[in-house]
Amino acid sequence: MTGFAHELERKEVTKTEIPVFHVGDSLDVHVRIKEGEKERIQIFSGVCIARKGGGLRETFTVRRIVEGEGVERIFPLHSPNVAQIGVKRAGKVRRAKLYYLRDRVGKATRIMEKLNATHLGKMDDKRTADEQPAPKAEEKPAEAEAAEKPAEAAEAAAPEATEAKTES
Repeated sequence: MTGFAHELERKEVTKTEIPVFHVGDSLDVHVRIKEGEKERIQIFSGVCIARKGGGLRETFTVRRIVEGEGVERIFPLHSPNVAQIGVKRAGKVRRAKLYYLRDRVGKATRIMEKLNATHLGKMDDKRTADEQPAPKAEEKPAEAEAAEKPAEAAEAAAPEATEAKTES
């Protein structure tokens, strides 16, 4: 990818707010569906079984069971048709792809819940950290001056205290 395309992609990625979620988490994906002139939002609930790609091309796969049949949908992470992604619970898994769930039935498809999950309810800030502007040069001296003033005051008080000790 060229430098221009990479820069453009990085700017586009930071426009959308995506919550932090991992493979194994139970998700509610709010999908915009346009039928003629009307637009509505449909919620697809299930377990995230895979994440692929990166940048604007990143996708995730959500699986759920509907009337005894497994249904999987692949969503582009930055699609305008994905209105919102809600993380219901964190799953404790040790694989990056949970395709083995396709062969399991009933209770065997359950994923243990991660009770100490710290990412629930957080937004993905690592993408926006690259876009944060560096502190301006003007702000740094002001902070440095503020830090130096107490040090100068302490130095000014210290010689007076030593002079008082030597006089007595």
